[in-house]
Amino acid sequence: MKSFPQPLTAAEEQYYLQKYTEGDQEAKHILIERNMRLVAHIVRKYQSMDEETEDLLSIGTIGLIKGVVTFNPDKAVRLGTYAARCIENEILMYLRTRKKSARDVSLYEPIGTDREGNEIQLFDIIESDADDAHEKVALGDDIRLLYSRIETVLSPRERLVLKMRYGLYNGDEFTQREIAKKLGISRSYVSRIEKSAIEKLRDYF
Repeated sequence: MKSFPQPLTAAEEQYYLQKYTEGDQEAKHILIERNMRLVAHIVRKYQSMDEETEDLLSIGTIGLIKGVVTFNPDKAVRLGTYAARCIENEILMYLRTRKKSARDVSLYEPIGTDREGNEIQLFDIIESDADDAHEKVALGDDIRLLYSRIETVLSPRERLVLKMRYGLYNGDEFTQREIAKKLGISRSYVSRIEKSAIEKLRDYF
């Protein structure tokens, strides 16, 4: 797994959060980049599964972006704590989507195991308290904005790659290798297109 920038100190985090609340988009990018190590740490929990590390890093990064965008600095919690929950939720929802059947899904259907061998069920993912429900509403708004930006700021090829990678609009999901084969390009090129698209979308969150 590649190396990532060192995390922010508490003072640095507070500084950039304040700058971001004032509308500084560069501060938002710094908050995302300096928390990428957290994404990598959480992804390690699921490396025993059949998912590729790059796939999980991409999914985790989306969760991190949502975490930074929806974080409330007024709450008595560090950004890293809140973002970790968003990252893990994003990965678990991705795994749920990969495993669920087209129509009938049991709440107790196993969707995989974590690094310690503990079974993960759908019930574990959807069980939440009032605060979680509030956060899900905020994330829902963010997701709707994300779909809108996908249609307006990405090139046709970037849009196609993201739709295929993440099964957007109820489509099928494909690995980077599968997309490469379908489009007649290399897997590394698919990866570059995907990363470029995500970078463009970051400017709006």
